[in-house]
Amino acid sequence: MREIISTKDAPQAIGPYSQAVKANGFVFTSGQVAIDPSSQQVIAGDVAAQTERVLRNLSEILEAAGSGLGKVVRCTVFLRNMNDFAAMNEVYGKYFSSAPPARSTVEVARLPKDVLVEIDVIALE
Repeated sequence: MREIISTKDAPQAIGPYSQAVKANGFVFTSGQVAIDPSSQQVIAGDVAAQTERVLRNLSEILEAAGSGLGKVVRCTVFLRNMNDFAAMNEVYGKYFSSAPPARSTVEVARLPKDVLVEIDVIALE
């Protein structure tokens, strides 16, 4: 059984994908970028500001699924430039300060809308 998750409090899907899917006790989010859900536009700012927006978007999606950042078991972080790792990690650490999830961080050549960071998560329901 799978359930599609959608909330107006996070950026709307701009393609053939869902914000998240609940299945077998887990919530799988699509990668989130630094889009303000009220304007559907990429926010201005550096990687720290963009990471903050991404994690707020993920939090809203997880809450709509009946979960939350505290139930995240796995994250994947995509950075346009690995030199931004420390700034991203500082903001990330504020959201996952105790018992942080498993994580991979990779540098990629390009991200949607030319953002600096994208993050997806897997969480418990």
